Amino acid sequence: MNTIFALGRTTFEKLDDIGAWVALLSLRLLLAWEFWGAGVKKFNGENWFARIQDDFPFPLNVIPTEISWFIATWAELAGAVALVLGLGTRFAAVSLIILDIVALVSVHADNGYNVCNNGFKLPLIYLMMLIPLLLAGPGKASLDAAIARYFK
Repeated sequence: MNTIFALGRTTFEKLDDIGAWVALLSLRLLLAWEFWGAGVKKFNGENWFARIQDDFPFPLNVIPTEISWFIATWAELAGAVALVLGLGTRFAAVSLIILDIVALVSVHADNGYNVCNNGFKLPLIYLMMLIPLLLAGPGKASLDAAIARYFK
């Protein structure tokens, strides 16, 4: 019986070791893919923020839409790169959380939960995925962790 418990403990310890490298990396890569895609669409597309500016929360509803479009585009693009590299991860996460909340409130909230209706399901999922990166950091497979190890 002790052998079974020892085997279980060893297995879970190995999973913990792997998880320290892979778990947050998987969140970072999936979020980077999604935000990069949204940023590229904005970069190559037309600014549609003027149609929804009144729905933006204060003070964003008084900022010119060209500035809001620029900030949103580059937050998504730079945030995606930062997430892939795991560099400045907590700053990227908080920036994308703010962007995500604005999008949720301004674009998605009135459309219900369903993704097919441009609802708030995806922004809510992204928000829940960004929170661990903000609170726990990027994990061991990141430049942030490598820099921390170097200076330790």
